[in-house]
Amino acid sequence: MQRRLFIKQSGLAVAATALLPNLFYGCDKGSPLGLQLYSLRESIGDDVRGTIEKVAKVGFKEVETYGYSPDNKFWGFSVAEFKDMIHSNGMTTPSGHYSLDPYLSKDGTDADFATALEVAQGLDQKYLVIPHISEALRTSIDDYKRMAEKLNRAGEMCKDAGLKLAYHNHAFEFDDFNGENGLQVFLENTDEDLVDFELDIYWVVRAGIDPVALFEKYPGRFPLWHVKDMSKSNNEMNTEIGSGSIDYNKVFKKAKLAGGKHFIVEQENFEMDPYESLSQSYNYIKSDLLNS
Repeated sequence: MQRRLFIKQSGLAVAATALLPNLFYGCDKGSPLGLQLYSLRESIGDDVRGTIEKVAKVGFKEVETYGYSPDNKFWGFSVAEFKDMIHSNGMTTPSGHYSLDPYLSKDGTDADFATALEVAQGLDQKYLVIPHISEALRTSIDDYKRMAEKLNRAGEMCKDAGLKLAYHNHAFEFDDFNGENGLQVFLENTDEDLVDFELDIYWVVRAGIDPVALFEKYPGRFPLWHVKDMSKSNNEMNTEIGSGSIDYNKVFKKAKLAGGKHFIVEQENFEMDPYESLSQSYNYIKSDLLNS
């Protein structure tokens, strides 16, 4: 009896181990793919409705917004009109980029955060993303520590508004300050219940960092990803996902470890028709990376 029980339990353990990659790594095949509209910044202002329709035809179910201004709104469309445009094309907008240098400055106040909150709420977004920090605000590691406090406060305001704050990286956050860097300070000095991160995989690799190492060190902190590939001939250029030098198969295998929920394609430059390029990236992610 004991021998049979041991064999049975051993078999269950082996089966459980075999399931671990699917339970804790990989990502779900049905995960919706999004597009950061900044990818189409050179044309969207000329035909907003047509651009949104074409994005939907590629297959994207989510879009990440950018570019709102109090004067021009979304290229002349109000928040309500823009939301209706997105929804009428079968898409949603779970996240948006909002420039918040005034809030992050030393003299910034909660009032400097109010407009971004209002717009994100109006679009029914889940995440309010800070996409960039001006160079003048990040001259020392103490600047990052001061801004980490600002991120926590912004996270509290987002939580009160039914949102979650996220921070999007470039490469400069990995600049070394006597053994510390800005992203490390943000990750280790912000409350994970208040602040998430949108990891731009391209910029992580461009900085010489392994994205998987970040997932392993800070599991669950990266529910949002920017997915864009790096040209094999010029690391300053983007290319279609699967055609470049970034090993996305390895990265997507650790999606659940990272906390990945929203996979957002962004391409900042194109060598072919943008919609053909985006379709190629979309199809590759769907067929080769999801549930990898």
